[in-house]
Amino acid sequence: MSLVHNPWEVRLLGVAEEAFNSHALTKTTTQDDDALRLAYHHCEGVTRQFSKTFYVASSLLPLKKRYAARALYAFCRVTDDIVDRAAQTDERMTALNIWRAQISAPHPDPSLPVCVAWYDTQTSFEIPHAYAEQLIEGCARDIHQTRYQTFDELAEYAYGVASTVGLMAMHIIGFRGQEAIPYAIKLGVALQMTNILRDIGEDYANGRVYLPQEELAQYGVRESDIGEGKTTDAWRAFMKMQISRNRQLYAESINGIALLHPNGRFAIAVAAKLYEAILTNIEANDYNVFNRRASLGKWGKLSRLPMIWWRSRRASVKR
Repeated sequence: MSLVHNPWEVRLLGVAEEAFNSHALTKTTTQDDDALRLAYHHCEGVTRQFSKTFYVASSLLPLKKRYAARALYAFCRVTDDIVDRAAQTDERMTALNIWRAQISAPHPDPSLPVCVAWYDTQTSFEIPHAYAEQLIEGCARDIHQTRYQTFDELAEYAYGVASTVGLMAMHIIGFRGQEAIPYAIKLGVALQMTNILRDIGEDYANGRVYLPQEELAQYGVRESDIGEGKTTDAWRAFMKMQISRNRQLYAESINGIALLHPNGRFAIAVAAKLYEAILTNIEANDYNVFNRRASLGKWGKLSRLPMIWWRSRRASVKR
């Protein structure tokens, strides 16, 4: 299809479609209403604490979808936290495998509220379980891989940790058909790349450089420059190129909102547009992502909502 332009997109589309056609978990147990309500409440707290943007965006969904979106976020958050724990590689892999079994169990442990809520969400919205497996595998990369040679390799990582989230959210919101998949892939890569560009300094301090090594070399940027927090002309040129490509991904993905259920379009548009606006903040800071974290602030987010709402209402799929 015309939306797919690059070799990495072709590969990831195949991976996503294979997962799309996999099975969803079947609800084999009836959960206690009080326990389920507390589990979803716990996920709401996790979302509010760790992602203000996702919390705002999910607030725009109908109640049942809102609960499900926050259970999805909490599942992703726990997975990420396991990977980022200060522990040996073997210990983290063991913990990740235990978590994998817990979120796949036909009878979720009532002492694990995220598992309880996520199990209910997966089965209620018939989310293909392979997407959750792909997310866990994507996060597991952070245990043993800290560098990426090309953008294609980085896009594959972004698919695992972000596009999979969009593909699962797509089932929660409702979508027109399989034609929505490439848009979700692009948007996930765009969102993750924004995270990467915003968190360069923080990631470097943790021993990770999520920037294509060949592109750093092309622009004459050394890793030592990142470590020293140097905002040089070479760095500015490098960042301008990264931001330009990131914006192009947003532009190509945003029309896929028209393929979503109408009552979920605004929420996804908000998530996309608020994240995209972080790029403008990076530019305003003269590409200094080393000692100041780009953010919008409460007013910066709220002031954008009316225009985002208007554009989401007018969204259409361009062929």
